Amino acid sequence: MGIGGISIWQLLIILAIIVLLFGTKKLRGIGSDLGGAVKGFKKAVSDEEQKSEAIQNKTEHDKTGESEKKHDKV
Repeated sequence: MGIGGISIWQLLIILAIIVLLFGTKKLRGIGSDLGGAVKGFKKAVSDEEQKSEAIQNKTEHDKTGESEKKHDKV
């Protein structure tokens, strides 16, 4: 048994029908578009993580600077 009760032969038949309907060139284009979208999503997520880390580091640095200023006044 395959995925959800579908055998491997049924999956191959479905794949063959899809290739006949769309053609390999169009499927290759869809695959590259999908890959580009995933790559862009990963880049956006990593950029957002870097921004949040930078903000967190700046906030921690500012808090440290404020406590040092208070000690200097005393």
